[in-house]
Amino acid sequence: MGYNFYNIKEVSGGFNSKLNDFRASLGDAVCRGKNIPFADNDITYMLKLQHDRISKKGLELDYDIYSRDDNKNKFIAGSNWKDAHYESTVCFNSCGIKRNVKKNGRKKYSDNHKSVLYETITDVVTGTHPDNDPFCCPNCGAISTVAGLQNGCSHCGTRFQMDDLFPKVTSYYFLDTPGMTKDEFKSGYLVSYIITLIAMFILCLILKKGVGYYIGFAIGSIFMAYIFYAYFLLMKLIVGAISSAGKMGTAGSRRKFETRMKKISPEFSYEYFTSKTLSLIKTAVYSENEKELMFYEGETLDPKIKDIIDMNYGGALGCESIREDGNIVTVVTKAYFDVLYASDDKVFFKKQIFSATLKRRIDIPVNFNFSMTKIACPSCGASYDATKNRICPYCGNSYEITTDDWALVELKYK
Repeated sequence: MGYNFYNIKEVSGGFNSKLNDFRASLGDAVCRGKNIPFADNDITYMLKLQHDRISKKGLELDYDIYSRDDNKNKFIAGSNWKDAHYESTVCFNSCGIKRNVKKNGRKKYSDNHKSVLYETITDVVTGTHPDNDPFCCPNCGAISTVAGLQNGCSHCGTRFQMDDLFPKVTSYYFLDTPGMTKDEFKSGYLVSYIITLIAMFILCLILKKGVGYYIGFAIGSIFMAYIFYAYFLLMKLIVGAISSAGKMGTAGSRRKFETRMKKISPEFSYEYFTSKTLSLIKTAVYSENEKELMFYEGETLDPKIKDIIDMNYGGALGCESIREDGNIVTVVTKAYFDVLYASDDKVFFKKQIFSATLKRRIDIPVNFNFSMTKIACPSCGASYDATKNRICPYCGNSYEITTDDWALVELKYK
């Protein structure tokens, strides 16, 4: 992601607390459909679609996110970018994800991934107030404007300060990692030592050696266990590298794409584009009818995609081509995901590559806080929820999403 690990900076207390609250509530949002604090409207909508998918399949999903970091709940700040109103920062923390899927009380699938959780947190730049931007009331969930909520939510009456409304989490994803914490290494080494010690003990019995050999083997097992464990970790790393060899083809995408896009929009960030692409793909996948989505302009998706109940970013987004046609830029991407399918009473894991084509206008600056959950019709000025209406319910005109955001014009999987 382009982070400088030699200049590590911990996230400040207030921001860190909100990042942890988001992480702690993510499992309940996916499994039980509960509201998630400090999430932007688009994340909230995508998680609702995922929960609905799981429920309609009659599945129960336990989604436990636990801390693996030696510093427990401390997030580290990575790269950041900003526009006229907002500043966004990618923050990360080591965690683990335990998933258990049941149907009618019977376990269908379980796994446990060691990961790094990346959350993008967006805050208002000091001295500016995006009063007319849409925002979801943190108390009741009603959609209003930032200015409206500062004056009090018209639905529940709660009054907020700007600090209550921002910062908020605008994207998130997990990346599996071969890295280990000190406690994990000690635990793994202990298992290796016990296995080695038992093997040496059995060897002594077979060879009928005396007590002195037992003591010698016990001491020698300390070093042998370390060697065996190091070899095991090395082989695991090699196998992982081989299975991810295809992702090497995405190398250079960041430089090629960001160099070109920054000429169009100086505040542009590849992290922003990656997060936006992943969000659009996941929302289209989880939707009951993708043709009703405002940002989707492609053909009907393969029915098998509707069997996906969870998908995590696989750590690579390749930019295969960029085409400019007048004031429209079209980008063909290749995104890697780790996907959980539920089909024919079976739940199974699969690594999946999605080919996603996106487009947007290049003569209008990026708005990092744009949300499809509330837009203003350019024809009549009315506001409406674009997740439920492709066209304005007041005047009947369609909204051109590429004016404010990326549109997904094709989505296929390999």
